[in-house]
Amino acid sequence: MFGASGGIGAALSAALVARGTPVLAGSRSGKPAAADGATPFRFDLEDEDGIAAAVEPWRDDPPDLVIVATGVLTLADGTGPERSLKQLDPAAMARVFRLNTIGPAIIAKHLLPMLARDRPATFAALSARVGSIGDNRIGGWHSYRASKAALNMLVRNFAIEMRRTHRLACVVGLHPGTVDTPLSEPFQANLPAGQLTPRRDAAANLLRVLGALTSEDSGEIFDWRGERIAP
Repeated sequence: MFGASGGIGAALSAALVARGTPVLAGSRSGKPAAADGATPFRFDLEDEDGIAAAVEPWRDDPPDLVIVATGVLTLADGTGPERSLKQLDPAAMARVFRLNTIGPAIIAKHLLPMLARDRPATFAALSARVGSIGDNRIGGWHSYRASKAALNMLVRNFAIEMRRTHRLACVVGLHPGTVDTPLSEPFQANLPAGQLTPRRDAAANLLRVLGALTSEDSGEIFDWRGERIAP
């Protein structure tokens, strides 16, 4: 689990531990806030050497499920998603892409080749419905939308490449819905009743979707109900 100290990552880790599943729980601090019973490890999305070093011990016994539960909507300095193209800032846009697109891609670079070839394995990255170009009706949130659309493209690319060597593998993107986490907190006030999902429920939804996937689903983006999202 990459991003195990975040709202969704922590809930996913806790749910897996509760099922008796061994969990490797990664965070920038190396000390996940939740999921007692998980084995912590440290990684930094912007440090490729550190990511490579973190996963190297898994080479002889690779995980069957990898979840990248990282992502940013509002930057640490308070810069939020743009509502107009006039608000585009190159530095902020580059950072959003580093965290939402490049970081997960580097994790995939070092983990996908070591997945087992003789049994099913799943690599899932948290994406977002707003990353769908075909589903975009209102615009805005330029950097976030574009970074998730780029992530979705990489999911498809990686799935195609993995079919050549790991035919039982499944590489997917997951849209968890609007979850009650710090990421969504600034935008919760105007949500319709019932649209905000508690973290535990979101984790259960995503694990249910993951449990139904096969290699035939590789390269797709699924929402929390298991429905495909248009690219």
